Amino acid sequence: MLDNNRYLTCGVDNAIPIELQLFLWNCVDGLPEPRDHLQVFDLKQVGCLQCITHRSEEPEHHMEYLLPSEHPITEKLYIIDDGDHSIMLLANEY
Repeated sequence: MLDNNRYLTCGVDNAIPIELQLFLWNCVDGLPEPRDHLQVFDLKQVGCLQCITHRSEEPEHHMEYLLPSEHPITEKLYIIDDGDHSIMLLANEY
C-alpha cells in the first residue's frame, strides 16, 4: 500500500510533530496486506500520555497506543492511499 510517494497537508505539518507523523506512517507500514485505502487515527490526551486509536474498515483493524508526550494532541487524521500516492491529512481538511 505505502510503496508509493507520501505527502502530508500543511495542517498536518503545522499541528503534528514529525515524530508522531513517522509513528503513524509506521503503524500503516506494519499492517498485513491487503490494507484499506483509508486509515483513521484518533489522537487524544490521556493524563500525560498521547493516546492513538488506529482503525480501518476493510479489512477491519483496531489498535490503540499510549505514548509518553510532553504536549499530547487531540486531533483526527486520515492516511489515504489512491494507489499512486498516499497523503496524511487532518479530518477537517478532507
